[in-house]
Amino acid sequence: MDPVTLTTARLLLRPLEPRDVEAVRAACQDPEIARWTSVPSPYTRENAVDFVERIAPQGWRDDTLYNFGVFTRESGDLVSSMGLVRLGQLPAPGRQAELGYWTVKEQRGKGYTAEAGRAVCDWAFGALGVERVEWFAEAGNVGSRAVALRIGFVMEGTLRAKLVHSGTRRDAWSAALLPSDWGRESATAYLPYPPPASGQHAP
Repeated sequence: MDPVTLTTARLLLRPLEPRDVEAVRAACQDPEIARWTSVPSPYTRENAVDFVERIAPQGWRDDTLYNFGVFTRESGDLVSSMGLVRLGQLPAPGRQAELGYWTVKEQRGKGYTAEAGRAVCDWAFGALGVERVEWFAEAGNVGSRAVALRIGFVMEGTLRAKLVHSGTRRDAWSAALLPSDWGRESATAYLPYPPPASGQHAP
């Protein structure tokens, strides 16, 4: 897929470029990003170059990972890195994806990441035909969970030993966002449990 650019009231979401390497490197010095995500630690300039110039572009070319650098429209400052990972084959019967993100320390608490997440999920539902977007975070990552809830994700539970971090399996919180959560239809009919009463139809 050719990379795309999205805009919101305050943000520009675009593919990362070589000029963004230093901003990504600086952001990932934050120990909170290393604590709660899978970025390498310590995070070097070489790590940033590899992510910006190889991993992110390859994901778009392979149609497997759609990564956006999120920037303020006013100043052009980096806000976050946000990726949508394809699960299975899109657009195939599975039609599922996973949303992940980290946010620059100085940009937290402004609602930017939720604003960007809503734009990415809207694009996924429309352009990609995604019918379920999943979110996972290590249990205890209350910041990431707060963002997911503001986007509109619905918490679904705790998955035991879902993630491996620093050589240890950790429990993960899980949530999902469906088109119907936003009042939208999807190509595949959805029958929730318990099913509706006789004579009624699932939304």
